[in-house]
Amino acid sequence: MADNNLETETKWLLEENGSDGLHEDGDQQLIHERKRSESHAGDIYTYEEAIVQTGYGKFHVLLVLLCGWAVSSDAVEVLSVSFLLPSATCDLNLTSSDKGWLNAIVFVGMMVGGYFWGSLADSLGRRSVLMWSLTVNGLGGLLSSTSQVFWLFLILRFISGIGVGGSIPVIFTYFVEFQPKNKRGSMISLLATFWMGGNILAAGLAWLVIPHEGLGYFSPTFRYNSWRIFIALCTIPSLSSAAMFVLMPESPKFLLRKGKELEAIRTLQKVHHTNKHKESFKVQALVLSDKEKDNVDSMGMSDRHVENKQTNNSKWYQCINIKSIKQLLVSTKTLFSGSLVKPTIILLIINFTLSFGYYGLFMWFPELFNRIDKYGGTPCNPGIINTTATNNSTSDCGTPNDWVFFEGFMTALSNLPANIFTIIMMDRLGRKTLLASSMVISGICVFFIWFVQTKVENLVMSCLFGMVSTVGWNALDVLSAEVFPTEVRSTAMGIQQALARVGAILGNIIFGELVDVHCAIPMLLVAALLAFGGLVSIRLPNTTNKDIH
Repeated sequence: MADNNLETETKWLLEENGSDGLHEDGDQQLIHERKRSESHAGDIYTYEEAIVQTGYGKFHVLLVLLCGWAVSSDAVEVLSVSFLLPSATCDLNLTSSDKGWLNAIVFVGMMVGGYFWGSLADSLGRRSVLMWSLTVNGLGGLLSSTSQVFWLFLILRFISGIGVGGSIPVIFTYFVEFQPKNKRGSMISLLATFWMGGNILAAGLAWLVIPHEGLGYFSPTFRYNSWRIFIALCTIPSLSSAAMFVLMPESPKFLLRKGKELEAIRTLQKVHHTNKHKESFKVQALVLSDKEKDNVDSMGMSDRHVENKQTNNSKWYQCINIKSIKQLLVSTKTLFSGSLVKPTIILLIINFTLSFGYYGLFMWFPELFNRIDKYGGTPCNPGIINTTATNNSTSDCGTPNDWVFFEGFMTALSNLPANIFTIIMMDRLGRKTLLASSMVISGICVFFIWFVQTKVENLVMSCLFGMVSTVGWNALDVLSAEVFPTEVRSTAMGIQQALARVGAILGNIIFGELVDVHCAIPMLLVAALLAFGGLVSIRLPNTTNKDIH
């Protein structure tokens, strides 16, 4: 009956409010709420049921490609500095300590950006925050390519890192909120593989561009040589991703959580239409969970999801205020109370140890490969080299040869089998099993890098470390997206990423300070922390095939 009275409802609204002061969306929202109040519990769908109604097809293919490209852009931005260090040594007058800070500074920015952008995504929405953070990432990186001095290059890489810190956690939050639970694990694993794609892209671009020393523009006061061109090319993925997100809808789960039920249903209808699902889309009323569905009769449909309606027409700049800060603090308090405190603390420990171990070593691989290629020896026992000169002057100049870039490319490519493995096995073996085992095995790999004797052995152990670590990162991505409820998910992932950046910062700085003393010290520290993080992860809850709320 309610469906047949839409014209009557619209006329009533015009009489009540006056035709001049109405907005179409507001009218339809009120009509929808009146219709919804007449619905019965049997006519109501939970969010998980509605997602299944949309089918699985073209929209999800486009979603994974776009979100994957954005993940790749973050990987390119994070890892690009490690490939330019050997070539930029003379141009920027870099010491080993400076190189440690250059590797670390992007993580400093990510630590700041993760907390800031994550909270905004829980109040403003996923899509708008993704567009802005990706833009900051790209512009910061592009401007850094023009820098002629170390301190300015460092500042601009920090700004770029702020953008990366926002896009990484929000991309996964946005992506997971379009996934049905039976495909969630494998699809998040698939999305995580795009980090490998970004790693391979960065390594391939470095190999293709940096060795050409004559490429670029040169004058007495300004140099724009091959490694700077490499940095500029690395910003294309982030800037193009930001532009393409204009075409994507907001997360329907975020809209529903904010009381914008009609907008959420419209978005799901568009997904259903894009997928060309053979069954009709029957959702007219929507709730977040079975618990809310069971409470409908006692509470009344018109009382559901009314929060935050006053902000429906707010612009992004109107939300960056005291209310946003308060939302951030409330979300943070929620994470450290009740049933969430245990998984929050455990995931903080895992993020710190895995980031310290992985980035503290992986970001130094190109520099270590370059030293071994020039001086012989092994990572922790190089050939004849003046360590004082290496740490305090710029005598180690010149562009690395192709073998160094080949090693970097192969180390990046070694992630491929690990990503295929996690896509297939994530839902079969479970997230905890993969995370715990991979971190412990990664620690063992790092320990044995200390004993290698040749360049080939070093390459094999480095590839093995990268491959096994990737399994851990993929499992951690899935767990982090599934453990927390919608209202705090982006904030939670932002905080997790923030502490992960602390680990990456300390790992790179400590490695930079100790690599010329004896790299066995940071190597053993990395091995111990990875093993410890793997053992702690056993205490996490099992989220395989469970509903997310």
